[in-house]
Amino acid sequence: MNLAARLTRALTDPDFTLGEDERHPDLSQVSDEELGSLFVAAHRLDASATYPRTAVRFAVEDAARQRQPRYTPDACRRMFEALVEQCQERGGADLTLGLGALEHCTGPLPDLSEPARALVGFWLERDSVRQPYALLAVAALAGDGHLRAAVERLTREVGPIVADEITVIAGLTPTEQTLLSGIDRDHRFVSPLAHLWRRSADSPAYVAFARRALEAAADRTDAIRTGEIPYRADKAFGDREVTSLGQALRVALLRDEPWLPELFERLLPGVALAPTAARTLPSQALLYEVVRAAEDFPTPELVAAIRTVRRTVRHAGVPKQLDKMLKKVDAALAERTEVALRLPRMGFETASTGGSAVGGVLRRTAGDHQAVVRVAETATLTWEKDGRALRSVPAAVRRDHVALVKELRDLVKRVNAQLVTLVRALEGGFTADAVHPYGWWRTELAGHPLARTLVRRLIWEIEVAPGEWRAVLPEADEQLPDAPDDASVRLWHPLRSAPEAVRAWRDLLIERCIRQPFKQAFREIYLLTPAEEETRVHSNRFAAHLVRYRTMFALFRARGWKSGRLGPWDDGDGDEAERTLAAGEWRVRFFHTWADWAGEDELASTDRVRFDRRAEGGAWREAPLADVPPLVFSEAMRDVDLFVGVTSIAADPDWADGGPARAYWERASFAELTESAAARRDALQRILPRLRIADRCTLDGRFLVVRGDLRTYRIHLGSGNILMEPDAAYLCIVPARRTGDGKVFLPFEDDRLSLVLSKAMLLAADTEITDESILMQIKRGA
Repeated sequence: MNLAARLTRALTDPDFTLGEDERHPDLSQVSDEELGSLFVAAHRLDASATYPRTAVRFAVEDAARQRQPRYTPDACRRMFEALVEQCQERGGADLTLGLGALEHCTGPLPDLSEPARALVGFWLERDSVRQPYALLAVAALAGDGHLRAAVERLTREVGPIVADEITVIAGLTPTEQTLLSGIDRDHRFVSPLAHLWRRSADSPAYVAFARRALEAAADRTDAIRTGEIPYRADKAFGDREVTSLGQALRVALLRDEPWLPELFERLLPGVALAPTAARTLPSQALLYEVVRAAEDFPTPELVAAIRTVRRTVRHAGVPKQLDKMLKKVDAALAERTEVALRLPRMGFETASTGGSAVGGVLRRTAGDHQAVVRVAETATLTWEKDGRALRSVPAAVRRDHVALVKELRDLVKRVNAQLVTLVRALEGGFTADAVHPYGWWRTELAGHPLARTLVRRLIWEIEVAPGEWRAVLPEADEQLPDAPDDASVRLWHPLRSAPEAVRAWRDLLIERCIRQPFKQAFREIYLLTPAEEETRVHSNRFAAHLVRYRTMFALFRARGWKSGRLGPWDDGDGDEAERTLAAGEWRVRFFHTWADWAGEDELASTDRVRFDRRAEGGAWREAPLADVPPLVFSEAMRDVDLFVGVTSIAADPDWADGGPARAYWERASFAELTESAAARRDALQRILPRLRIADRCTLDGRFLVVRGDLRTYRIHLGSGNILMEPDAAYLCIVPARRTGDGKVFLPFEDDRLSLVLSKAMLLAADTEITDESILMQIKRGA
């Protein structure tokens, strides 16, 4: 009896006993069709079943999430019978499981009219229907009479928007109904996966409905504003209408429909502002649903509309909630590189200095004064009178132009938020290998008044001839190369360049003092190691580190990773942080576990990194590391290195706890350099000759060696911790809140590099140190 047959017996026969080694089976050995049959059997397992049968069920369900099962006609029939049983025994069932089985059926579709009629009959007797799209698809299998009954039931007292939606779904083909059932939600607070929305966005009939529904919603809010419809706080739309409109909006956003920006100008104020002076909203529920849709598929226009509403809404609690949600929206927009680079100009014009264009500028008059907003690395607001810059806001402006001051300060915040999003979107385009038309790039990025100061400090590759790419740094190149408007432009990445070219760009940045918006020329490269070739499907490169968990969890969010919260509670002992890359085609997972408390902080232990490729039907399938595209692998591992490098307790100079944590600290504080620390060393090699302490500093392997008058010091380039010669005594220097020498040029932002330099500056002049705690350590063995 093969493995699939034995597991089927275990799921269906309570008296059958599995061997110990089969209770957590390796299901990579079973075919997709065998997995489908096992999934049906697992789904029919009695809720009271005991271990090890439940262990097999969990293994099968997990395998079905990782790869797409296929179903024989008999398995499809048994799946529908299982759904009927669950409705009768448990009061409900997930109808999409049956539709998914039909979608991946390996033979002629079986006659399912009998179980379909039973399912429709069950749901039509309920007070509410959880999955109306799926119910309509099942009703179509039951026959025309049951489909008409389902439509009649679902359109009863729901309003014209939902009635239109149900009629549209009922008229679709069975295949389209099945595809759309994936986006139908039990409630609006949980959104399906992105690939399910993408499948739904291909239905012309549903796309047409989406526009009708959203325009009808805007018409309704217009009527409320003009008094045609009486105003009632938060009653403009019913619960099902809010859910339906949220689904319609996501499909339109995913398609980036051109009519959406004009609609936002009507709909957003319409749901957020009462037609009276009341502090209530016509529909707080729909406002939040629109923002949740923006978290899934943001566009710059929708983000701008939400921020505008946030400034005008009168309800006291709504702005605070919108601020929380907008943080997720901004992060999502940065990941959606195909639309994130579409920046509004906000009234800015390109400024000039010495005949050459620099950043953007916007001027507004306020009486005898003029407000000037300039965009360089960030946006700043200054005031002038008769062309002379003033140190602060003039008293007359503060008194007579309160609204203008507030408007411009808000504008500065919005511009800076746009710049942060732009930087994240540009950097996120690496894994998707984002390519832009040269003509568009020149005008909308390199020539854009807000984007140009960031874009010009990055290295770009222009395809000047088929297959021939020329790298340019606009900030250093007086003239861009000649190429047709439809030529391709992409960001340069060191992984695609020869080592001598990388060195040349790094030297140029230091020589010209050009600080890049993110680490590009000095970017770390992560290549597959022999150890990773040996482990094949997982990497242990960043395993077995002790990290400050809260800080790492915050970094997950900041870098666009998703992870559950760990802690000393049930199911809180371990999780996998994940991020999708390459436009959703690849996923990286970083495993970690909760370890212990460290005072008021929490510690976690890091574990393996794995990669998954998007498979047929949208399921993820684990991939060997050797199959991962080099850019995707390098960028993913760079993130994990960042998480570990920033949060490891090895970087805490004052760590004093004992036990295993202390042993790890002693081992990791002066360990071999990771790729990020190696990039730090390369930057230091170029920076040191320019420093006033250059004659006192040398690089020795993983250390920066600093010669003081009292001692010689070895600063580890990974952790920033210090050993003193000649006895290798540890020197504890706890950094101040702000570190580094502001006069030292750094080609990229790196807190650890700043820390190393600040310690070097201090120790090179060790006779001038006044801190007694530091002097006592130095003199103890000097």
